Amino acid sequence: MALSKPYLDVPGTTIFDAEQSRKGYHLNQFCMSLMRAENRARFKAGERAYLDEWPMTEEQKQAVLARDLNRCIALGGNIYFLAKIGATDGKSFQQMAGSMTGMTEEEYRDMMIAGGRSIAGNRFVGEDGDAQAHRQPQGAAGRKG
Repeated sequence: MALSKPYLDVPGTTIFDAEQSRKGYHLNQFCMSLMRAENRARFKAGERAYLDEWPMTEEQKQAVLARDLNRCIALGGNIYFLAKIGATDGKSFQQMAGSMTGMTEEEYRDMMIAGGRSIAGNRFVGEDGDAQAHRQPQGAAGRKG
């Protein structure tokens, strides 16, 4: 019997639940490996070769190589683990979050300081708010995974 997941209807949001955790286990373990300087150096010296040491799916590896963090999340990545990729690239969490919304770092910061996205039109999938998939840089594809 499948669990009821009413939170799947929240636009612009992927909840990191048990299913996502299982799906992204190896992706997240790869990210955690980047906490060690020698692993960061190996990854930067040959990203594909380093990724091939991990039993991730090809789609997960391609998302990492493209630095498509939205896709990584859809494929089971946890943002707190994915932040290790950003740190390896010399990016702040704010820069990463901005890139995930299609905004500059400054635009993202200003939006958050102003209170974040409006709830109007963003209560459930299918409304017309700015968090809806069709208004995001990943588009409707961001809901797959």
